[in-house]
Amino acid sequence: MTFVYFVLNGLLLGMWVVQIPAVEERVGIGHAALGGFLVLLGAGAFAGMQVGGRLSDRLGTRTVVPAAGVLCSVTLVLPGLAREPWALGAALLLFGFGNGTLDVSMNAHAVQVEKAYERPVMSAFHATFSVGGVLAALVGALAVDIGWGTATTLGAGAGAGVITALVSARGLLPAGPAAPVTVTRGEREESKRSVPTRIWLLAVLALLIMLCEGAANDWSVLHLKTVLDAPESTAAFAYGTYAATMTVGRLVADRISARFGPVAVLRYGSALAAVGITVVALSPWVWAALTGWALFGLGLSGCVPQLFSAAGHADPAAAGTNVSRVAGLGYIGMLAGPAVIGWMTHLTALNHTFLLLALFCASAAAAAGILRTSPERSRVAELTS
Repeated sequence: MTFVYFVLNGLLLGMWVVQIPAVEERVGIGHAALGGFLVLLGAGAFAGMQVGGRLSDRLGTRTVVPAAGVLCSVTLVLPGLAREPWALGAALLLFGFGNGTLDVSMNAHAVQVEKAYERPVMSAFHATFSVGGVLAALVGALAVDIGWGTATTLGAGAGAGVITALVSARGLLPAGPAAPVTVTRGEREESKRSVPTRIWLLAVLALLIMLCEGAANDWSVLHLKTVLDAPESTAAFAYGTYAATMTVGRLVADRISARFGPVAVLRYGSALAAVGITVVALSPWVWAALTGWALFGLGLSGCVPQLFSAAGHADPAAAGTNVSRVAGLGYIGMLAGPAVIGWMTHLTALNHTFLLLALFCASAAAAAGILRTSPERSRVAELTS
């Protein structure tokens, strides 16, 4: 049932995205003001991730995940009811908090599922999140055909989300009993110092990778349209090819990780993404740019799930907290990506700014060995216990 919550999260977030133009018109704000409101959404999500991570460790993900699903569902309707800017800001802050809480708790539970399966499954969970986004687009189109308003559409999504979150709760795994481990005071103090350091390194890598994802989300279509003078219909395929290969890559990344290890997924995936975005930055042809965006999505597809998984497995007693740190900083990167590229366009051409993304991907590839640390420590602990 963990897959259901990933689909639900993608569906709820996607339903909001589909309704953005209608909400913008209803409240009477412009694109510039909307950007500020989206920052509130991100701030709420970041806060929710920190709270959700700690609650997951304290109460257990089987309790927090469905509760967060209900919270995220209920708050979805709030932006549709807002008629004033201040109300929209408050609504997005609350919806962001619910989304962040659900995001980190379901990822923490996915780590628990991975342990039960004894094989990688995190990438497949993230692929189903993308499926939820596709369903949101279909639901949004159907609602327009039926003639539903924004509040009605989001309210129906909220109701369906509450029911889904509650009904699916029984299928979640219970918390497994912790294996007794005897450690000395010195080992405990060393763990407290070393684990957070590694977690923050994973978080920095998540920031770099998710910054690249955020930049692709907002600038891929504009790149083809403004730099290569592609028609709007053709330019739309830039994001389409990127998103498609991202989803396909996540569906196969777990098998690759099981066979070659997470280090290989991050290292060679980041390297492939660096090659793809370099092709985008330097190519004067539309077909080559589309190929580059496809390679970029394929390369990035398995990277973030490996980082989340490593954070969750680093310390079972603090899996939720560690995932919240990595996911939180990564989320900041996703929000900052479009802004960083936008600022750099004042200094150089849009396509040339993508070389910064290539640098970030190359850095992630070089630092992929950080994923090797946790398993090695586990083996050493087993040998010395």
